[in-house]
Amino acid sequence: MIYKEFQPDKLLNDFVKNYWWFDNSTTQQLDFTILPDGCFDLIISFDNYQQKEISLTGIWTKQVEVSIEPNRQLFGVRFKLLATDYILQQNISAFCDSEQTKENDFWQLDKISFADLEIATEKLNKIMLSILGSQKGIDSRKQNLFNLLYQTNGEQTVKQYSQQIFWTSRQINRYFKDRFGIPLKSYCKILKLFASFKHIRKGQLYPEQNYFDQSHFIKDLKKHTGNNPTELFENKNDRFLQLSKVVET
Repeated sequence: MIYKEFQPDKLLNDFVKNYWWFDNSTTQQLDFTILPDGCFDLIISFDNYQQKEISLTGIWTKQVEVSIEPNRQLFGVRFKLLATDYILQQNISAFCDSEQTKENDFWQLDKISFADLEIATEKLNKIMLSILGSQKGIDSRKQNLFNLLYQTNGEQTVKQYSQQIFWTSRQINRYFKDRFGIPLKSYCKILKLFASFKHIRKGQLYPEQNYFDQSHFIKDLKKHTGNNPTELFENKNDRFLQLSKVVET
């Protein structure tokens, strides 16, 4: 099994968290539980390195079980939410907790060779930078909102975010529901939980993530991951791939 992550061009930092590659080079099916991380992905699937399909996920609000067959490869673009407006230019609300199949010639990805992943990511950088270059500009309220959300791991209230970016709570929630299919408050819970994973990984089963008490934390954790802190910490058979790959910050 091979799992790698690649960083995007710095000019894409507001839109792309990373690129990733997964190669099941074993002779067995690999089963994982993917946990909500506050991002969404464009995923290219390969069968023995031959491109098969492309899919775009929505935001995951709960865990999803994934099985990867032998000799199966996956390449992904892990997007931040601002990418819906300025890179993909589409709502993803209709497939929250689901995915949408794309045509194989989407972005002419069928013409890109993924034999050399660094070259492939450079080509993707150029595609997305070209799309960005055709935009008239970026809404500063949205840009500031997402910067604050990621900096604070969603630990503030909707009202607090609203006051800092001079955008009403009602307008923000309408934007989130129309664009992503969930209200901002729900998205903040996902960011808070994802930030707690690096603490759980170290055995700190009640992370200091601005929860009222431990019972509230465990309730939210079970709702969005289907597991309690101990189960996540034990991570039997590396079932939770993200907990094995959480980046220290």
